[in-house]
Amino acid sequence: MQNKKVVLAYSGGLDTTFCALHLSQTMGLEVHAVTVNTGGFTPDEIKLLEERALSLGCVSYTCLEETNSYYTSCLKYLVFGNVLKNNSYPLSVSAERVTQAIAISGQVKKLGAAYVAHGSTGAGNDQVRFDMIFHILIPEATILSPIRDMKLSREEEISFLKSKGVKMNFEKSKYSINKGLWGTSVGGKETLTSGTALPETAYPTPLTAKQETNVVLHFSKGQLTGVNEHHYKNPVDAIRELQQLAAPYAIGRDIHVGDTIIGIKGRVGFEAAAPMLIIKAHQALEKHVLTKWQIYWKDQLATWYGNWLHEGQFLDPVMRNIETFFSDAQEKVSGQVFLSLHPYRFTINGIESPHDLMSPAFGTYGEMNNAWTGNDVKGFSKIFGNQTAIYHQVNQQVAAAPLIATNE
Repeated sequence: MQNKKVVLAYSGGLDTTFCALHLSQTMGLEVHAVTVNTGGFTPDEIKLLEERALSLGCVSYTCLEETNSYYTSCLKYLVFGNVLKNNSYPLSVSAERVTQAIAISGQVKKLGAAYVAHGSTGAGNDQVRFDMIFHILIPEATILSPIRDMKLSREEEISFLKSKGVKMNFEKSKYSINKGLWGTSVGGKETLTSGTALPETAYPTPLTAKQETNVVLHFSKGQLTGVNEHHYKNPVDAIRELQQLAAPYAIGRDIHVGDTIIGIKGRVGFEAAAPMLIIKAHQALEKHVLTKWQIYWKDQLATWYGNWLHEGQFLDPVMRNIETFFSDAQEKVSGQVFLSLHPYRFTINGIESPHDLMSPAFGTYGEMNNAWTGNDVKGFSKIFGNQTAIYHQVNQQVAAAPLIATNE
């Protein structure tokens, strides 16, 4: 009997709603909808997703809870590396896509499905991330991507769904919203061009907090373990509390402009209050407790790690090697970071740590030296610049020497 099972990576948005209906009604496949929750869905939302999937003709619906594994396998290393793509974007979507693709692959194996499907378009990064991981983990499955293969616009998808009697908030569907533990991405007509900002109404979290508030973030070996007086065993819970506290300030909003995997430039809006606060606070703490060469080499590896993750190469074993370095470098990254939240922005006021290398026992910058003498510095300065001094002296002698003319 022909295997017509297809596992659909299902988020309930416009694209995957179209895919569910198209795969079941047009292609006659046995659709098993699977949502991978990486922190973006509440229990009530998951229940609605199940009802919607079954109403579209899916024979089953499964929600895989992957939020904790998403953090432990990926997000904590983005914090350890202070990873911001192009110095602005905390990889909100690219980080979770690899987790989702790996989880979907496991479900394909479990169900013995012949097909796996996703709702990616043909002009973005997600198609590569999903396809590549599927090729690596489930090479026997045939990949279906109706939106990409049919080159559909959002307007064409909406028209098809309306013709089938599907009722959903199509006005809201003008913006593609992807929410997860590490931020929310926002795509719409404004992000398709270079000169237009997203309107205030496009962002899921409106600005409601106006009064300045102070926040204390607690870190233990690089991981966020507390917000103000609340302490958590699971950093995921600390991230959620911080997001709830900071999101009403509209902190962490921006539009990321970057190079896609397929070679074109792309723009996407995002809001990521907790990720931005955590990364910047963690980075401030590291400036105090790590040596300059630890910071230097971690920065080099972090840029590469973030780019490789962004391009879907999470399964490359070199990523595990870099994660080992990151983890080792976090041994002394513990303490508190003090911040102030304001509408649309935040400030980092300072840190406290038992490992703070800015210790007055050795000296106060610009004021007093306690662990060395002036003569020590004089000798050090001469030796430290010795090679450069030799270079300039030798080459000045060469420049000053007369040129000897030769007769031919």
